Amino acid sequence: MPNAHDAAAEEAAVLARGAVEDLPEGALADKLRAARAEGRQLRVKLGIDPTAPDIHLGHAVVLGKLRELQDAGHRVVLIVGDYTARVGDPSGRSSLRPMLSEQEIEANAQTFQDQASRILDADPERLEVRRNGEWLELGMAALLELVRTSTVAQLLEREDFAKRMAARESISMLELMYPLLQGYDSVAVKADVELGGTDQKFNLLLGRDIQRAYGQPEQAILTMPILVGMDGRQKMSKSLGNQIGITDAPQEMYGKTMSIPDEAMGGYYRLLLRRESPGGELSPRDAKRALARALVGWLHSPEQALAAERDFDRVFLERRAPEQVQELLVQTGEHATVHLPEAMARAFGMSRSEARRLIEQGGVSLDDATLGPQEHDVAVERVDGALLKVGKRRFRRLRAG
Repeated sequence: MPNAHDAAAEEAAVLARGAVEDLPEGALADKLRAARAEGRQLRVKLGIDPTAPDIHLGHAVVLGKLRELQDAGHRVVLIVGDYTARVGDPSGRSSLRPMLSEQEIEANAQTFQDQASRILDADPERLEVRRNGEWLELGMAALLELVRTSTVAQLLEREDFAKRMAARESISMLELMYPLLQGYDSVAVKADVELGGTDQKFNLLLGRDIQRAYGQPEQAILTMPILVGMDGRQKMSKSLGNQIGITDAPQEMYGKTMSIPDEAMGGYYRLLLRRESPGGELSPRDAKRALARALVGWLHSPEQALAAERDFDRVFLERRAPEQVQELLVQTGEHATVHLPEAMARAFGMSRSEARRLIEQGGVSLDDATLGPQEHDVAVERVDGALLKVGKRRFRRLRAG
């Protein structure tokens, strides 16, 4: 029978499965032993800044690991960075992020929290949701105490900053503050473990230093792999337009998954479904169909996954519209016309400028008739009841109102 020492090491190995690094070596097992001795759960931290309203599958990699930790009996502390979003994480950036308004941050924060609950267990015994605005309104004395925990040289060792220094690019004081504020989050919630992508490694390690400076035990760290976007090359990101949102409609999610390059499929299977791609057993096309069904089934339902597959086949194999198309009520302008870029922006979450560009490129049709480059405003008689098609897989049935 394994002793407590061995049992903790074995559990740590299971919980760290799929992570890139478990840092420092043995720290997670030590945390498990300490929690058991004290008769409590581990407090597992994830901080996310609501700089965009939607969660995509790249976020789901870390959220899926958090769900595993919840299922093992531990408590996730999800920090929605309403305060740090004002600063902007400089990870992977070559310039200062644009500042969001408080209204934008709050709207994004609420959406983010709601969407995360699609993956996380919302039981209050397993999930604690906090806003770091609760503790980051620091007075000057407290701020100076925080700043004393690190040196400028230490912060400039961060890869992003080092590259920008070498290129003689400016680095704002706000950006230098960001890792300190994120590290202070770990102090505020007394984190035992913190998760993040590999691009967050510097911030996670600095959190340990800051906890030590405040007299707290240092957190263990799990870094998770980065999921590539639909392009198969770059990190999944809404700003790059290569994301699959976890709240995308089933048909949209299925179709986007089918557009992933074959060579990227293995990463999606391993990081999201926690299993290897059935590449040796199935053709790439069938393996991708199985992936699309699994993702839609996970984030929606198995029934919706099958319906999405039927719709995909109707659109791409049979060249017909889907069986069921969501309706969109459009407003009539003063000249009895409908401004299609506005309708497309509402329907598909794109900007009006992107909608106009798609029309001008011939990527938009009404009832199979491709719109001309200047057909932005269309007579209501032509729009009412028409099938709007954008690209290959986005459809709406338009109703004038």
